[in-house]
Amino acid sequence: MRLFVFGLGFSACRLAADLMQLNWSVSGTCRSPEKAEQLRNEGFTIHQFGDDEPLADAATVLADCTHILLSIPPGEQGDPVFRHHAQNIAQLPSLQWLGYLSTTGVYGDHQGRWIDESTPVNPGSARSQRRVDAENAWLSLHTKHNVPTHIFRLPGIYGPGRSAIDAIRQGRTQRIDKPGQVFCRIHIDDIAQGLAASMKNPARGSIYNLVDDEPAAPQDVTTFAAEIMGMDLPPPIPFEEADLSPMGRSFYAECKRVRNAKMKEELGVALKHPTYRDGLQAILSEQGLKNA
Repeated sequence: MRLFVFGLGFSACRLAADLMQLNWSVSGTCRSPEKAEQLRNEGFTIHQFGDDEPLADAATVLADCTHILLSIPPGEQGDPVFRHHAQNIAQLPSLQWLGYLSTTGVYGDHQGRWIDESTPVNPGSARSQRRVDAENAWLSLHTKHNVPTHIFRLPGIYGPGRSAIDAIRQGRTQRIDKPGQVFCRIHIDDIAQGLAASMKNPARGSIYNLVDDEPAAPQDVTTFAAEIMGMDLPPPIPFEEADLSPMGRSFYAECKRVRNAKMKEELGVALKHPTYRDGLQAILSEQGLKNA
């Protein structure tokens, strides 16, 4: 089997590492020269690709791909992979699965209510609207050309090196208090197993929420991370006083609880880290072993 990844980033690399253990061939694209060199040293074949830089010799590079993962967010001009290479992908005779990593942000704000894949999208920002447009573009290839498109809507992503534990260690965490606010999350291990499960059992045109079992307040996650690390808690900061970027602040404008029943029932996924507590404990244990 051969996987090509447009955007070998945090989540995609976790899946790629698992598949390479199963003797898959994995190649893809990366923006950073330093990251590209690192990935080449890990056995990946890396190609250049960007908004204004199509994949060179795309027909040949993609010719024998069985699986394609799309992990590049759309920009103001739309999805760059679709813009440059939709026709190349639509013509691939060997393609068995195409996965697009989207976001639960497409649902917009639901004031903390539970939602699922049947909930209509209602993007509350231009950024989320671009995601809806990208989803629709890739689903159109399924409708028009029978491309095996699958959409995966992801919430906040965390894992080793990118978690509340790491933020506390680096002194860049805030315990932001906004009453009633919760966020959904997913550990990269569970993203990887969800995608792998879909690859084993493709359902063309399907949409899945890949989220854990427990939406939680951000300050609760920070508190738990500090407690298991034996470190002092940062003082609570009212949301209005928090030092947040415009994008960070925009996330707090939406609140929803996202169900994962379809992921479990159709893909058979049993979460490795069903709550942030399980995920953070695993990260701390893994880092402890590495430092031992």
